[in-house]
Amino acid sequence: MELYGGIDLHSNNNVIVLTDEQDQIILRRRLPNRLDRVLEELVPYREDIKGLVVESTYNWYWLVDGLIEAGFWVHLANTPAIVQYKGLKYTDDDSD
Repeated sequence: MELYGGIDLHSNNNVIVLTDEQDQIILRRRLPNRLDRVLEELVPYREDIKGLVVESTYNWYWLVDGLIEAGFWVHLANTPAIVQYKGLKYTDDDSD
């Protein structure tokens, strides 16, 4: 199974979502911003995860560095440049 993930990073927590090839949600968790907790959730899926996208917010460094060190393929998303966000007046963790 191939999985793809996104991490919506906030100042003190993050929301991890993993989806499969059919865009079915396999995992959705809100976690504190602690690398050990993030890895605890992701490591069981490591062999199936083809890539993780992290928002390039002001505090992304610790997360991206830790995920790369743990062997994950990580991409940064420039959220203002993503077409989905153009013109939106409201976003939340589910739509991000």
